[in-house]
Amino acid sequence: MTYTIGYFVGSLSSTSINRILSKALIRLAPADLTFVEIPIKDLPLYSPDYDGNFPPAAEALKTAIAGSDAVLFVSPEYNRSIPGALKNAIDWASRPWGRNSFDHIPAAVIGASIGHIGTAVGQQSLRAVLSFCNARQMTAPEAYIRFTPEVFAEDGEVRNESTAAFLATFMAEFRDHVERVLTVLPRPDAATS
Repeated sequence: MTYTIGYFVGSLSSTSINRILSKALIRLAPADLTFVEIPIKDLPLYSPDYDGNFPPAAEALKTAIAGSDAVLFVSPEYNRSIPGALKNAIDWASRPWGRNSFDHIPAAVIGASIGHIGTAVGQQSLRAVLSFCNARQMTAPEAYIRFTPEVFAEDGEVRNESTAAFLATFMAEFRDHVERVLTVLPRPDAATS
C-alpha cells in the first residue's frame, strides 16, 4: 500500500528553512509514502462571507486535502505561535461548517528554527488548532529541529548522521501512524468529502 501525504510548509518565504526541512523529510521517508505539497500562498484571508461560494484557491486546497491519505505540517514558529498564512489555510480547510477537511485525517507536526527551542511553542499552538479540527495527530516522537546550514543542504541532504537517523525515525513513525489511523478510520472518497 502506498500512502499519499499532503504536506504544508508554513512559511511563505522563498528562503524558508522549513522548506529545506520538508525536502529532507521526503528524502528520508519510507518508500511507500508519496508527497504532494499543498500550497497556501494564494489563499485570500478567510471570511465566513465566502462560505457559500469558495474562491478557486480555497477549493483547490480542500481538493488537495481530500486527495491525501494524511497531512504533514512543516512549519516555523512566528511570535510563539502559528504563522498567519498557515492558520488562514487551516481556517479555509475547516470551513464551511460541516465540511471540515481535517476531520479524522492522520496528521503530524514538525518544524525548524535557528533557535534552540526549534518551534516547540508554535507547535503547541498548531496542535491545539488541529485538535479542534479533529485531526488524528501523531503525538510522539515530537520533533523540534534546530536548523544549521552545516547540517541541512539546500536539496534536503542531511549531513549529520544522528539528525538523519532521528528524522528517518520520525517519518517511519508517521508512516505507521497513518496506517493505524486509516485502518480504523478510512478516508472518504474525494467525491464525497
